[in-house]
Amino acid sequence: MHLDWTALGQVTAVSLGVTVAVVVVFALGVLGLARLEGAREHPGGSSALGLGQAALCFLACAAVVAYGIYLIVPQFH
Repeated sequence: MHLDWTALGQVTAVSLGVTVAVVVVFALGVLGLARLEGAREHPGGSSALGLGQAALCFLACAAVVAYGIYLIVPQFH
């Protein structure tokens, strides 16, 4: 049995990178929701910016999850 260590390392690196990226994007979405709540408590804040940031970040996370499901389920190919 031969193990391609280079391919295993590439898969590990990409998996780790995508995982960290999704967690960071999700955290930025939570930050956007916090900005939205802060703008509601203190008038004059940028509520539209926080809502837009949260929506884009959560949409990006949902797209990554949907793409992962697409790759896993063979009926979608």
